[in-house]
Amino acid sequence: MDPRLILAVGASRLSAAAIRRLGRGGGTALPGLLATLIDPGALGKLSRQLPGGCVVVAGTNGKTTTARMLATILEQAGHRVVHNRSGSNLVRGITAAFAEQSSLLGRVRGEIAVIEADEAAFPAVVRQTRPRIVLLLNLFRDQLDRYGELDTVARAWGEALRALPNESRVVVNVDDPTLAALTGELGGRRLAFGLAEQRVALDGLPHAADASVCRRCGTAFTYRAAFLSHLGDYRCPGCGFERPPLDVAASSITLEGLERLSFEVAVPGHDPWPVEVPLSGLYNAYNALAAVAASLALGVATEQIQSGLATMRAAFGRLERISYEGRSLVIVLIKNPTGLNEVVRMLASARVEAPLLVLINDLDADGRDVSWLWDADLEPLAGARFPVFTGGIRGADMALRLKYAGVPQERLRVLGDLPGALDAFVSELAPGQTGYILPTYTAMLALRRALAGRGVAPAFWQQ
Repeated sequence: MDPRLILAVGASRLSAAAIRRLGRGGGTALPGLLATLIDPGALGKLSRQLPGGCVVVAGTNGKTTTARMLATILEQAGHRVVHNRSGSNLVRGITAAFAEQSSLLGRVRGEIAVIEADEAAFPAVVRQTRPRIVLLLNLFRDQLDRYGELDTVARAWGEALRALPNESRVVVNVDDPTLAALTGELGGRRLAFGLAEQRVALDGLPHAADASVCRRCGTAFTYRAAFLSHLGDYRCPGCGFERPPLDVAASSITLEGLERLSFEVAVPGHDPWPVEVPLSGLYNAYNALAAVAASLALGVATEQIQSGLATMRAAFGRLERISYEGRSLVIVLIKNPTGLNEVVRMLASARVEAPLLVLINDLDADGRDVSWLWDADLEPLAGARFPVFTGGIRGADMALRLKYAGVPQERLRVLGDLPGALDAFVSELAPGQTGYILPTYTAMLALRRALAGRGVAPAFWQQ
């Protein structure tokens, strides 16, 4: 027994219980901080107990949903999974998740872990957990005041990948040229996934594309197909660097409104097989494909992957549906230009004609700089016939951006901050009508607190 670890786990669990009992939050971060103050090596000691090892999921967008998908697949396959389900993804939050799923003697109750890691915390998480699988989703510009430029994050990730144990595998979205370049020297340790479906390609690179220039020679990429921001089938005419061959590909992609999506999984040497997911949006096709690829790397059977994806539930705030006062609210997190673009694209492709509330905060967890709103392509909303409301700390900034995007001023209204903005928005919905709420991260947490306080949604850490 390790007395320091036992004390760290006990302090984490006790403080988490106290925080929740006192109604002071979910206890998803501070308890882990206490644990690491008592035993700085707590995360490593706990993670090394797992016979199935750790899967660390990292990326700018899609971490929480992809980790939820993968955890559901593994649970369907009969595994006991340790998972930071609340989305608290710094070292302290991950440590708190392990402690919560451990006995008072510091014994982890699980076989394998699925851990989402913050972009900046990824190197430290990898160093401490020595993962069996690293799952890399994408790198987009996000919170420049916190992370710095994209190249800063990429360099830190590259150093972390070079320090991985030799037995670790890296499952990577090579539609992202930055990630393809970072993992190019891994050889057989890399499992490459991406889309193989021209029908869902964009007409060209969007304004918010972040990595359209070759890291090796500085030449602009040419694209055979651009799927989402800078993700696609690319080639550098300067040095010949191009998207690597796909080990796992998605084809025959079908997006069915806002209800579901489906695609076929293609693995060289095997017959394609279908999957269905009760979410929509091309970005969720990427998330599901990532979960499929990681599952295959872990040796999960096809039928268990299909069953897990078909039965997974949306993570809080990620296309989450909540019934409230006879109305239906759909909450979709936004946090950067690419994410907002894809949500607008999804709503437009599904021909949604329903009131929209966009909640913009500028707290530390959102990023203080909201100039990213001007990099998003909001012009598709100009032709919509539904009212658009804004709220949150920077709701007026969002309204100004929408005005310049062409949304008629008579259809724009600033509602102020929560919870008043929620009440005003719901009052504008007819009984039985659906309204769509697009919040930034802290606005989403405030929205969930308001809904949980009214008994219509569980607290985010309880899902």
